[in-house]
Amino acid sequence: MTIKLYGAMLSPFVRKTRVVLALKGLEHEAVNVDPRNAPDWYRDLNPLGRIPALDYDGQILADSGVICAFLEKKHPEPSLYPEDPYEYARTLWFEKFGDYELGVNCTFGVFFNRVVRRLMGKEADEAAAQKALQGAVPPLLEYLDRELEGKTYFAGERLTVADIAVASQLVNFQHAGEGVDRYPNLAAHKERLHALEPFTQTIAKESGFLTKVLGG
Repeated sequence: MTIKLYGAMLSPFVRKTRVVLALKGLEHEAVNVDPRNAPDWYRDLNPLGRIPALDYDGQILADSGVICAFLEKKHPEPSLYPEDPYEYARTLWFEKFGDYELGVNCTFGVFFNRVVRRLMGKEADEAAAQKALQGAVPPLLEYLDRELEGKTYFAGERLTVADIAVASQLVNFQHAGEGVDRYPNLAAHKERLHALEPFTQTIAKESGFLTKVLGG
């Protein structure tokens, strides 16, 4: 079995997929693809040019949500999706919330403007970051904090891809110098998830890279 995961190290969507692969004990080859300058051949894997894409023994898939669902079917243990229909649907909801709401506002709104722009040789756009931090971001974090009241995980009372999706976006938020301490339930959830070995390893590697390239 040969697995190749295409994408950039700092992408929360690649990270989510990487953590799922690790939790399922699946080794893979990481192939770097910069979505801002993807090679022509990458369009054969994903016609939209987005990351990640997966090559699983010649079976090609794109989109982190699709890839994680595929991996669950191929390797059902440990299960990362509840069997109960309602909890399964909630898992998909929070995964989407992480990908499309936190992704847009925490990662692209804050992390991109503070970190990625500097990696591109440009000045950080603090005004754009502050617009996200003072506008769209707080209600999103407040909602997640409320949903975790009295709970350890978002759905099914166990670890699911929903938790991984949210925690993956919060890594980028952290890289951008932001935390969630004002939201105690979410903060506890973040610490719990980031203490998992796949997250610990990837955060350390990414932090080392950013320190080397951008300085402390």
